[in-house]
Amino acid sequence: MNISRKDFLKNTALGIAGVALAPSASIAVTHTNKGMEDAIDYKKNSNLLKLKNVRLETGFEFLDNEVQSTKTDLFTIEIENGKIKSIKPNSTDADAIDAKGYLMLPSFKDMHIHLDKTYFGDKWQAVKRRTGGVKGMIALEQEVMPELLKNSTFKAEKLIELLQSHGSGFARSHVNIEPTSKLKSLTNLQKALENKKNGFNAELVAFPQHGVYYTDSVPYLKEAATMDIDFIGGLDPFSIDGAIEKTIDFTVQLALDNNKGIDIHLHESGDSGVKTIEYLIDKVNENPTLKGKTYLSHCFALGKVEKAKQEELAEKLAASKVGIISTVPFGGLIMPIPTLMNKGVEVLVGNDSIIDHWNTFGSGSVLQKANLAAQLYGYSTELALSRMLKLATAGIVPLDEKGTQQWPKIGDEANVVFLDASCSAEAVSRISDVKSLIVNGNVVY
Repeated sequence: MNISRKDFLKNTALGIAGVALAPSASIAVTHTNKGMEDAIDYKKNSNLLKLKNVRLETGFEFLDNEVQSTKTDLFTIEIENGKIKSIKPNSTDADAIDAKGYLMLPSFKDMHIHLDKTYFGDKWQAVKRRTGGVKGMIALEQEVMPELLKNSTFKAEKLIELLQSHGSGFARSHVNIEPTSKLKSLTNLQKALENKKNGFNAELVAFPQHGVYYTDSVPYLKEAATMDIDFIGGLDPFSIDGAIEKTIDFTVQLALDNNKGIDIHLHESGDSGVKTIEYLIDKVNENPTLKGKTYLSHCFALGKVEKAKQEELAEKLAASKVGIISTVPFGGLIMPIPTLMNKGVEVLVGNDSIIDHWNTFGSGSVLQKANLAAQLYGYSTELALSRMLKLATAGIVPLDEKGTQQWPKIGDEANVVFLDASCSAEAVSRISDVKSLIVNGNVVY
């Protein structure tokens, strides 16, 4: 049964007192902002979804070789068997579902989150005073994880619903693999993903949150690698495990042995952070099958080195096809995201913590992350704002820089979101309201 976004939100944990909602709930939208009563009515839905009045970007208007605005038009779209079947001129077919002129974009992807350990969907809890850095947080986790695991499947489902409500139909989730949780975080999350599989896709990272060797996570990581996960994770090899080479060598070999990717949390910002980046690049170059499958999450060291070193590392990352995943931090540390993108590094973003013992400020919106990046780095023109959409979609934008339409195409996966916006530049700038989400050809709301 298809439901409206209004009813979808009623069924989520969005109304829980104290849970931080995305800024889009209060920011004025310049397009129409008519409210939930203008939801797309899918009551006419069948195995073939036929939508009329679908707004698509068709090109740019130029003045003196500069993009001035985005051209759009209305189309009729057919979706069948999880794919976009046809893209036709707009029709007045009375049997077609009216998309009401909303802008269709690729559905969003949260590329760094922890679905397995959250307070979302449960009672409010603020972050407790921290002592002892990351190792202090490991000690705290060893205390709280047994209690968190008792209803972690339910809370993961509620967190997935939050992401869906902000237009995300995909996430890469790190999942604790360590002696306290053993494999319980993984199996509980896999149950939640199974329950949500019609409207949500995910990649899983086996994450040694308590260190590979700092606590003996090795046997659990080896077992997890055989349990339908996609990436082998890691955490600050030097400051947690005391050995960059030993930890990275283990991670790389486990990934190679099990045909997995790599996604390592790297918070270290000093020399050890830079050495970890360079050593991982060397290992990827030694093992080319890992190119395009290896990522560093956070990678704060890049924000601490001089500009020349940033550019050098960015060129090496691009050449080895090692990607960077960021939460777009602001304040004392600003990541060199423009430098990375200009050098050809794959840059992805995620919310990381939504509401847990690490952080309580996550909104669940990666469109908000794209907006934040645009503000931090001064991307305010039509073209620049439209390029920032790729942070929300993990790389896909409807138009290339010359204005040639490259999405959607017939045969594309039917993972789409409808927004109350005139174009992607406006959607990024105004964090436009999400009206509908379709994942795998299935209407979520």
